[in-house]
Amino acid sequence: NAIDVTDTTFENEVEKHAGLAVVDFWAVWCGPCRMIAPALDQLAAEYAGKAKVTKLDVDTNVKTAARFNVRSIPMILFFKDGKVIDQVLGAVPKAQLEAKFKQYAA
Repeated sequence: NAIDVTDTTFENEVEKHAGLAVVDFWAVWCGPCRMIAPALDQLAAEYAGKAKVTKLDVDTNVKTAARFNVRSIPMILFFKDGKVIDQVLGAVPKAQLEAKFKQYAA
């Protein structure tokens, strides 16, 4: 359910998106990233039309990861109308992610 974004598509998919966009900064080799992926996919389905959930592979999209100062993953950034409004660092329980979705998805 989450949409893959790249250095090339990030601006159009996330920064020009009206409303809530959630970006999961992850990598294939990252165990905690794989642990939270199913929860993010579920939230992407539950909040379809209210929030756009995207994933950015930090190994293949170094420019965007550096731009947002991503030093450890998983790191989830919440954007509202193109601006960063919040972040979650590390593998957190689904309930913690869902609380952020509820807070920001109007």
